[in-house]
Amino acid sequence: MKENELELDLLRKLQDLKYEYRNDIRDLDGLKSNSRDHFENLNRVKLTEAEFSRLLEQIITPDVFAAARMLREKNTLEREDGTPLDYTLVNTKDWCKNHFEVINQLRINTENSHHRDLPPAKSLTMV
Repeated sequence: MKENELELDLLRKLQDLKYEYRNDIRDLDGLKSNSRDHFENLNRVKLTEAEFSRLLEQIITPDVFAAARMLREKNTLEREDGTPLDYTLVNTKDWCKNHFEVINQLRINTENSHHRDLPPAKSLTMV
C-alpha cells in the first residue's frame, strides 16, 4: 500500500469515528490559527500574539510523556501583565464536549527536519 493510500484510509477511519475532516487547514499558519481558536474557546480567554507564542513554546515538545501529562493536567501560562492563566488543552471535566479534527499531513520544515511535501487537496466524505 502506498503512503497516500494509507493516509486516505486513516482519514476515512477517523471520520467514521466522528473526527471532522478539515481540508481547509493546509499549512502551519492555518494549523496555528485553528489551534488558537480552539484554545481560546475552551479556556474562555483571548491571548496576545506574545502570549500565544509563549504558549506554543510551552506545549510543543518531542517528549511524549510530557505532552501526555500536559493534556491531562491543568497548566499555567504567565500573561503579559504578570498574572497567571490556568488553562487546559482538553476538556477533562466534560470530555464528551471535546471536538476532534483531522487534517492531511503538513509540510513543516524546521532547522532539524524536512518533512514531505503537501499532498494535493483531496475531497473526502463520510462513507
